[in-house]
Amino acid sequence: MFLFTKPDQDAVQQFLKDRVNDRFSYPEIGATEYEIPPGYNLDHNRVKLGVGPEGFERARTAISEWKMFDLGWVELISSETPIEIGQTVAILVSHYGFYSVNSARIVYVIDEPTRFGFAYGTLLEHGEIGEERFSVEYDPRSGEIWYDILAFSRPGSFLAKIGFPLARALQKAFARDSQKAMQRAVGQAKNS
Repeated sequence: MFLFTKPDQDAVQQFLKDRVNDRFSYPEIGATEYEIPPGYNLDHNRVKLGVGPEGFERARTAISEWKMFDLGWVELISSETPIEIGQTVAILVSHYGFYSVNSARIVYVIDEPTRFGFAYGTLLEHGEIGEERFSVEYDPRSGEIWYDILAFSRPGSFLAKIGFPLARALQKAFARDSQKAMQRAVGQAKNS
C-alpha cells in the first residue's frame, strides 16, 4: 500500500489486523533455507559484528528485538512481535516523498547453538514478492560473529515494477543500514 502521508499507528495496526489471513505472494515458501529459486533478484549481505560468545548472545537478543529495522526510514510494526513461525508484521517505509506499508510473515526460525534467526515471506500486500532471512552466526573456532541477510525478490506492485531501479536501490540501502543497525545494537549492548 502506497501513501502520500505517513499513516497513524491506528491505521497501520488495522492494516496489520487485516493481513492475518493473507496468503503469501510467492510459491517457494522457505526457499532461503535451501535453494534460491530462479527468476528472482538475489541479495546476500554479511557483516562481522564482533567476537566471543557474549557478543553472540547480544546478537541473538538484537535479532529477537528486531533491531535490524532500527533505521529511521523503516519502522517495523510491531517490534514486540515474537520470532515465531506464523507471526505477521507490517513494515512502514518512508521513501522518495511517500510511504509504503508492506506485510510479511515468518516462515521458519533458526535456533541452534551457533546460529539464530528467521525468514519472513511477503504477503499479497507487499511491494515486492519474495523472502528474506535474517540471521546471526557464531564460529566457535575463530570466535567471530556474523550478521547475514539473504533475500530473493522481484517487483510485486505496479509501482515497484515501473520504479524497479529505485526499488533495487532501496533494497540495497536497507541491507547496508540494517547491517549498521545490528552493529550499533550489538556494540551498544556491550557498552551499557
